[in-house]
Amino acid sequence: MDKENEKGRAFYGTTTIGEKGQAVIPAGARDKLKLKAGDKLLVFSMGDMIAMSKVANLEKIANHLENRLKAIKTIIKKNEK
Repeated sequence: MDKENEKGRAFYGTTTIGEKGQAVIPAGARDKLKLKAGDKLLVFSMGDMIAMSKVANLEKIANHLENRLKAIKTIIKKNEK
């Protein structure tokens, strides 16, 4: 059940919240996303939905955006002179 659509979205099945509030991520999703024990995930809500992302992925995006912002600030300073 892990066939991706053209937008890279996939359905991996269901999970059940246990008594301790834990949920198991389906094996297909763990394999596809290369998730392993000990990986840190950020948990977001979107309305009544939950989304998760590897912390490492968001760190990469944040670093990229920080570098782009520095480049933009440099361009702005050059144009102010």
